[in-house]
Amino acid sequence: MRASLLASAALLAVCGAGQAAVAADAPRFFVRVATVPVFETLPAGLDPAQKTAAEILAATADGLTAVFTDSPGTSLGVIDLTDPAQPGSRGRVALGGEPTSVSVVGGYALVGVNTSESYTHPSGHIAVVSLKDLAIQARCDVGGQPDSLAVDPKNRFLAVAVENERDEETNNGALPQLPPGHLALFDLGPDGTPTNCQAMRKVDVTGLATIAPEDPEPEFVDLNAEGRVILSLQENNHLVIVDAATGKIVNHFSAGTVSLDTIDTRKDGIIQGTGSLKDIAREPDAVAWLDAHRFVSANEGDYKGGSRGFTVWTDDGTVAYDSGPLMEHLAMRIGHFPEKRAGKKGSEPEGAEMGVFDGERLFFINAERANMVAVFRDMGPGQAPAFVQVLPTGVGPEGVLALPERGLLLVAAEEDSAKDNVRASVSVYARTATRPAYPTLESADDPKTGAPIGWGALSGLAADPKDPARLYTLSDSAYASARIYTLDASQTPARLSGFVEVTGAPQEKLDLEGIATRPNGGFWVVSEGNPDKGLANLLLAVGADGTVERTVTLPDEVARQAGRFGFEGVAVYGDKDHEKVAVAFQRPWQDDPKDQARIGLFDPQADTWTWVRYPLSAPTSPAGGWVGLSEIVSLGDQRFAVIERDNQPGPAAALKQIAVFDLAGVTPAATGADIPVVGKTVVKDLLPVLKATNGWTLDKVEGLCVAANGGVYMLTDNDGVDDATGETLFARLGSRDELFK
Repeated sequence: MRASLLASAALLAVCGAGQAAVAADAPRFFVRVATVPVFETLPAGLDPAQKTAAEILAATADGLTAVFTDSPGTSLGVIDLTDPAQPGSRGRVALGGEPTSVSVVGGYALVGVNTSESYTHPSGHIAVVSLKDLAIQARCDVGGQPDSLAVDPKNRFLAVAVENERDEETNNGALPQLPPGHLALFDLGPDGTPTNCQAMRKVDVTGLATIAPEDPEPEFVDLNAEGRVILSLQENNHLVIVDAATGKIVNHFSAGTVSLDTIDTRKDGIIQGTGSLKDIAREPDAVAWLDAHRFVSANEGDYKGGSRGFTVWTDDGTVAYDSGPLMEHLAMRIGHFPEKRAGKKGSEPEGAEMGVFDGERLFFINAERANMVAVFRDMGPGQAPAFVQVLPTGVGPEGVLALPERGLLLVAAEEDSAKDNVRASVSVYARTATRPAYPTLESADDPKTGAPIGWGALSGLAADPKDPARLYTLSDSAYASARIYTLDASQTPARLSGFVEVTGAPQEKLDLEGIATRPNGGFWVVSEGNPDKGLANLLLAVGADGTVERTVTLPDEVARQAGRFGFEGVAVYGDKDHEKVAVAFQRPWQDDPKDQARIGLFDPQADTWTWVRYPLSAPTSPAGGWVGLSEIVSLGDQRFAVIERDNQPGPAAALKQIAVFDLAGVTPAATGADIPVVGKTVVKDLLPVLKATNGWTLDKVEGLCVAANGGVYMLTDNDGVDDATGETLFARLGSRDELFK
């Protein structure tokens, strides 16, 4: 990972120094080796479409068994990690309430369970679960609604943040809302179970914070080897340090404020670092000790703040380091920035974890809305941390767990909607790589803002006819601004080095889905229409500066047959003296057979359209869905390659392929005449490429091109991090001669 991913000069310098201390060929990077969809851990007979979640993680000391909390399922899931690349379910434990957090000591899982009847009458307990027989052995009352819990490294104490959370519907969520929260402390016996199960030590934390001191709302807790508890009061923007043995408050201090520049603060459909925030409260969520005197906080925000980053603290309340806009810039650079959250709390760093791997102290920060976890190397007191890498996650990463003894990292993603093809999951990463596998595509800095070029939802790919390293791609209607990006394929990861705005189109809203370079310069691009929104399918000739030079529409009798899925890819064929354009329609229109998609052939000189149809494969996914085209590329001599795919992601993905058809011997039909059907030959199954990431299988393969040197590249559309993981896969598939013989 190049240092360009860093947001500050200080981190740049330290990152280089930190990495130089490790052998160049040492396996010091994490790579995802497995993803466990939570619905696949449900008992037989339950509806796999029911809502599930994976929120907080814990594991046995040997790292062979992991557990996760499933709040909607009111249960604890158990995962066998004997083979990290092939994790399996060991079953579930019904808890009789909402699990909020979990730790494992010895052979027992200690689970926080919320049984509150209302916000004003909170209740809950610690369920002591035997991992041998998956049965509850005891319940220890915590005097309210538990949130986070943690055990110290020596297995002496269990600390529970009892939040007694506010009702956000009451008085617009304003504090105070009694009863107040507190800290509950338990002593653990040799077997890991609480010895004071019915007599926990209650630590009163009222009267400490400046914000609503009478109503503290404990959010997250961690313990160090010295038995010191760090407790975040998120809504109160306060941090408290407690001695677990005595329950005495050792120190407490405000989490303070941060001012940020070069970030996106407007929900306007454009990702750009032109905004600022002044004196925004950190409002930390997760906290994790780094050593005896330092800890890190993930400053998600919940009430009135959220500083979009993380902070390293010393236990006297000193800010040793603050990340500023780094997390926002990182999300922007790798295409994970959640534009719809720009006006709220941005990427929302929420989770924090520390682990010592092969002598290196690493910490991990989850960004809940950006679906990523950033990895940093702690360089020690008085030094800024060094950025190591960023990892893609499922949707809504909540819990993060380091297992240094096994060289593993686990991340729980909680968002789940079978209807939207978004499922909760647990991702497993192993520290076995000598270079980061992700991202495969990143952006350079925008000289106008000083922040990374914002991007996402890339749809379509084209090659420069002369420069083998230069490709072009574009963004679809996920964003308000239609852009054509220049992509440098010579770097690893590949880089979006610049962009132009498409201007002068006949309609304000464009949904750019395909791009091809013209032999005399400029581009042909297609914008997909939507009859329900009054948007036409458009073929646009665009200059190198983004100006629309010509608009081509469909014949009226064809346009009247439009369906929801229209123009999806474009290719240029012929030569510079007589270029022609082929346009792929994604799915059949009203007058097409149900298993055939139309290919439109436009002659710019004659200003005429002719037609052929492409035979679509039948859907093979157990989830059903449809199959359509998402790209077309000219191979010369009237041969074309297309991407044919289903619309299913994750385990349901079944058909993603490249096929070739030839117009030789085929006479395209004029408008209104009988349309011939071309033959096709499948040349590449893309599912192995997509599944090789060991994540949630991406469904939208939308870009394909042949570079000037014959290299063949593919690109996926990340849907703008909207009900999607946000991952983008840019990959070289081989050479033209290998794929298209």
